[in-house]
Amino acid sequence: MQQQTRIQGLSWEVDRDGVLYISLPVRFIAFRALVLVLILTPTASNPFHYEQKYMPDPVYEEMGPHARLWRVYLDESQMHDVEMIDDSKDSVDVLLVFAGLFSAVVTTFVAQTSQDLQVASDVIATSLIYELVNLQRAMLSGASSDSVSPSPLTPDSTAPETSSIVWVNGLWFVSLALSLTTALLSVLVKQWFHQYATMPSGTPRDRSLIRQFRFTALQDWQVPLIVGLLPVLMHAAVAIFFGGLVVYLYPL
Repeated sequence: MQQQTRIQGLSWEVDRDGVLYISLPVRFIAFRALVLVLILTPTASNPFHYEQKYMPDPVYEEMGPHARLWRVYLDESQMHDVEMIDDSKDSVDVLLVFAGLFSAVVTTFVAQTSQDLQVASDVIATSLIYELVNLQRAMLSGASSDSVSPSPLTPDSTAPETSSIVWVNGLWFVSLALSLTTALLSVLVKQWFHQYATMPSGTPRDRSLIRQFRFTALQDWQVPLIVGLLPVLMHAAVAIFFGGLVVYLYPL
């Protein structure tokens, strides 16, 4: 006579001879197999296990030119630098393209409105010709030349400055200056990052010291802060441009 019992997925049975048969669930067998695979997997496959990745240093060579310490430092710093440069490079590239296009647009507007700050040469020429015609008429009629009113415009005349024209040109020139500054700083930042990522040849210790020197200089020159200020400058340039556009269109 056989007796079968089941408790929480684990079942067993006893036959008539008293032999015990245990049935294990499939999930339990799969879990045991996974544990064995993880235990038997060599740790050398882990790229962060530097004790397995690099051979131990000889005695008294722990700080030598080819010591494991410098190799580990280069691996860790490379991952940090790649992440830092990739994040900043994408934003700088976008700002550089946008700043170039925006500067071209603002330059077109400034080229038109800046002419209102000075008298056009054709207007001056027309005024002087009109004065000359009046003088000739006075001479033909025998009148005195003093009776002819002089032209109000001369080659040295300046245009009558109105507050709106001055404000429009002032705002747009400031916007153009901020946009060009953003483009210039973006180019400089790209050059800094390119020089920072270019690692010269040499021993691991030399390359580690050079990398640390460049990283310290990058922090001293506040390059991360400059990268963070680039969008602020670009946003300010766009806001000032729209402010000048409102002043320009308001009298219309």
